[in-house]
Amino acid sequence: MDKKFACYCGLYCGNCAVKVKVEPAAKALHDEMKKAGFEDVISFIPGGAPFWSFLKGMTEDGVCISCRDGGGNPGCAVRICAKEKGVEMCAFCEDYPCDKFADFLNVTAGYTVLEHDNALLRDKGWDTWMALQEGRRENGYTYQENQA
Repeated sequence: MDKKFACYCGLYCGNCAVKVKVEPAAKALHDEMKKAGFEDVISFIPGGAPFWSFLKGMTEDGVCISCRDGGGNPGCAVRICAKEKGVEMCAFCEDYPCDKFADFLNVTAGYTVLEHDNALLRDKGWDTWMALQEGRRENGYTYQENQA
């Protein structure tokens, strides 16, 4: 498990539905279309070339990169604050949880595990937090689907 996929806020990119479901589906679609010969005729289909390029990119590079590598919302107040304060994760900040987490901790946002996960990270450390995230990933967990 790579720490670069641990977002400052305490979410783990590997448990995002895009990583767990969309990227594998894009690869399957690309592979099936390639087997069916679409690669040879895609340029004749309106909008086909940009679509094929996008789909190929999704299968080779993935859709997202972590917020640590510049992905996500560049205006994310949580990320900006963490970088300014020089904290590795917000859970380690003396001000956590602050007002910047209001949207994340809102039950309708789908990140109901975030408060628990950050407390675990703060109290038990990286190894325990990573084991939890890896276990979730192995079981097909995605944020917003499995709200526990």
